[in-house]
Amino acid sequence: MSGPQQKVFPVSWDQFHRDARALTWRLAGHGPWSAIVAITRGGLVPAAIVARELDIRLIETVCVASYHDYSSQGELKVMKGVSDELIAKTGAGGKGILIVDDLVDTGKTARVVREMLPEAHFATVYAKPQGRPLVDTFITEVSQDTWIYFPWDMGLTFQPPLHDGGA
Repeated sequence: MSGPQQKVFPVSWDQFHRDARALTWRLAGHGPWSAIVAITRGGLVPAAIVARELDIRLIETVCVASYHDYSSQGELKVMKGVSDELIAKTGAGGKGILIVDDLVDTGKTARVVREMLPEAHFATVYAKPQGRPLVDTFITEVSQDTWIYFPWDMGLTFQPPLHDGGA
């Protein structure tokens, strides 16, 4: 999230699953899809739900890191792009590919992935105003100054990942 945290939006596993299925319902009429590209790591869970519901078997990842300390966006790092094999199967523009992520925030990650697959359909579960114009389909808009706590980040309270000293 850019700027100081002012609001929080905790999302339970049940709520996230409902929202990801709602995203699938919206996407059902837009296909057919030849593949899903999940933006890691946040896009992995909704991509799995969408893939199951729409019976999409070909799933690729784009690995982009922009949140490095769970509180602010840092330098964007593309750690893995789209595979040459997927491009060969679908074409360089990505027509028929569904890009899935959990959230579009400032749009930095979305811009990078859009450059890789300009003709793909971009879908996120949640969208903030700065990034919203970059996605084609989303379920819930939250204010720019809201920090979303996803279920994989939560216990009864925020749980830091093991590599950060979490128990």
